[in-house]
Amino acid sequence: MSGALERPAVVTRVSDLIGRTPLLELAATETGSRLLLKLEMYNPTGTAKIRMARAMIDAAESTGALRTGGRIIESTSGNTGLGLAVVAAERGYTFTAVVDRHAAADKLRTMKALGTELVYVDADSDGEELHTAAREELAEDMARGRDNTVFTEQHNNPANGVGYFPVAHELAEALGDGIGVLIGAVGTGGGLCGTSRELRTLIPRFTTIGVEPKGSIAFGGPAHDYYQSGTGTPEGAGIGALVDFGLIDEGVKVGDIEAFATCRAVARTGLLIGGSAGGVVHEALTRLPGLPPGTTMVALINDGGEKYMDTVFDDDWMAERALLSPRTEREVEEHLTKLRGNR
Repeated sequence: MSGALERPAVVTRVSDLIGRTPLLELAATETGSRLLLKLEMYNPTGTAKIRMARAMIDAAESTGALRTGGRIIESTSGNTGLGLAVVAAERGYTFTAVVDRHAAADKLRTMKALGTELVYVDADSDGEELHTAAREELAEDMARGRDNTVFTEQHNNPANGVGYFPVAHELAEALGDGIGVLIGAVGTGGGLCGTSRELRTLIPRFTTIGVEPKGSIAFGGPAHDYYQSGTGTPEGAGIGALVDFGLIDEGVKVGDIEAFATCRAVARTGLLIGGSAGGVVHEALTRLPGLPPGTTMVALINDGGEKYMDTVFDDDWMAERALLSPRTEREVEEHLTKLRGNR
């Protein structure tokens, strides 16, 4: 298995740098349980989603739907678009990203720098509400009936999940059968469910926990707006075909305040994580002390915090949206400090 995961000393494409991301022990208990973070921000573009972006393009090429000089269209809040932008640039495709202004500005600027055409569904609006359903409808319309044009449709593309199979192999190689809990965000479902599906073929039984924002509907209502981007299923959007409830042992919700407070507390350990990753880590830290002695919990960290300097890590932006909670930050920081003392 290890040979398949080795990286050559010199590579010829940026996408050859995908994978082999590190594990960081963030916290531990007195009973020997530990929380490991799978740091997917060490992929090109700083996100896990470049894994599935490459897999979706590979799949389209293998069927002949995408050929030399073709166009890729996708609805994205940012990270999937970044991955598609890189692979499209490498292979000579045109990439059109259908976006809304909920996406982090840095993600949009980076996609544009990589040669992406940005099409906004809310070009005349300054609102920050999610437009997932409208984005997907427009992306589908733009691709319909056009030769050599593919709407990759990340929420319902089986290749999305396949793209994360290597994560399972990386975890099994690093930890063997010592994984007790796998926890991650649930958006398209590809990351957590794809990893969990393949990991179940490699190691004995473990527990899979899915995390979505409060306001998302995959694990039930009530539905309302939320600010964690690139994750969850907002009202009006269908639950993705890759969200396999048979692979998720428990689904939980974490609010924006708790998720973002966790990002800010973790930053004071020297690590920047993205908004949805904050929700995952908040839930993981809450559960860690109650795990059976010696349990290893692995949290999938989909991206880093560098893309959220204007949002999660900006006091004014947070305060304007009633998301800034110094008390919650202190509580998370105190809990984390105590657990880090056991390492």
